[in-house]
Amino acid sequence: MAVKWEGGHSSSVLCLNVSAEGLVASGAERGELVLWDGAGSPVAQLRLPQGEDVTSVLFSARRPSTLYTSHGETISVLDVRSLQEPLQRFHVNEEEINCLSVNDTDGFLAAADDSGAIKVVDLESEKVSRSLRHSNICSSVAFRPQRPQSLVSCGLDMQVMLWNLQKARPLWTMNLQECDMEEESSQSAGQFFNPPLAHSLSVASCGNVFGCGAQDGKIRIFRVTGVRFERELEFQAHSLGVSQVLFMPEAYWLLSGGNDGKVLLWDVSSNVGKQQKSPAKSLHRKKAQAAASSRKDGKLNKVASNEHPGVVPKLSIEHGEKVNWLSCAEIKGSRRVLVADQTSSVSAYPLPEP
Repeated sequence: MAVKWEGGHSSSVLCLNVSAEGLVASGAERGELVLWDGAGSPVAQLRLPQGEDVTSVLFSARRPSTLYTSHGETISVLDVRSLQEPLQRFHVNEEEINCLSVNDTDGFLAAADDSGAIKVVDLESEKVSRSLRHSNICSSVAFRPQRPQSLVSCGLDMQVMLWNLQKARPLWTMNLQECDMEEESSQSAGQFFNPPLAHSLSVASCGNVFGCGAQDGKIRIFRVTGVRFERELEFQAHSLGVSQVLFMPEAYWLLSGGNDGKVLLWDVSSNVGKQQKSPAKSLHRKKAQAAASSRKDGKLNKVASNEHPGVVPKLSIEHGEKVNWLSCAEIKGSRRVLVADQTSSVSAYPLPEP
């Protein structure tokens, strides 16, 4: 059963993050920002200027009292010990920001926006050091752990990209729709009406494996090898679009949230690394199985877990609301998945121990 964290927001909660010290930040529509203690009680509240929706909140890994927030086209840097006027403001994006990421060294901040741009700010010089770009809305960006110059991104152009800050062009790009079309002899009606618009990505703690959730309800797992990445695993996760994916600290435990109102926990450790020798054969085999499942009116029906044998959720939560954001927190010695949705509350569910 979920424990509801209430009394902090009056609008739909859009984003969440947890500090190294266990403080939880949530951002909502109309500029609402709230800090919560581990018991789910609001400890501080702030309304950001202009009342713009708070679309991303992110604690610094090196300085847990520093909180980066995006609202509209602006990034505000806050001190959670005294939640007042921002310490700094960056206005480097031209359209609404969707996602923030900071690298391990706290040296660079990346902001992905609706124009498709990723603005990378050098936090020491407080200037834009790189401007990277998708051809459509960039929905998610993430620096790779242990590799402070490397980041991955995805967007509604169905592209997943690998970047290095020393170059303005991507090192490697994969178009999810083109890959699907290559693997199928002909494009199915379901694929045509439900293209793999990429909504969210998360990098595992090893830094080499990352997952991407898309509008077609699938999760795709990739492995970076040098200056490129390859798809290792793909499976049907949700009956509607996957709005959020989050790798947990454990190697290859992945949380996903969907527009179908479900929150699922996956253990992909037994699948990651097994397909490197012959990815093409396994992908063709999976696609043949997937083609056998029916699709009607452009909406994906639920597909049995045999699309990739062995990939079944360790935990399935019927949350009931479209998931806006997921985070994970250690509360009173046990782990919780925190869920933000269309309501003004945050839901906390217990998670199994690894």
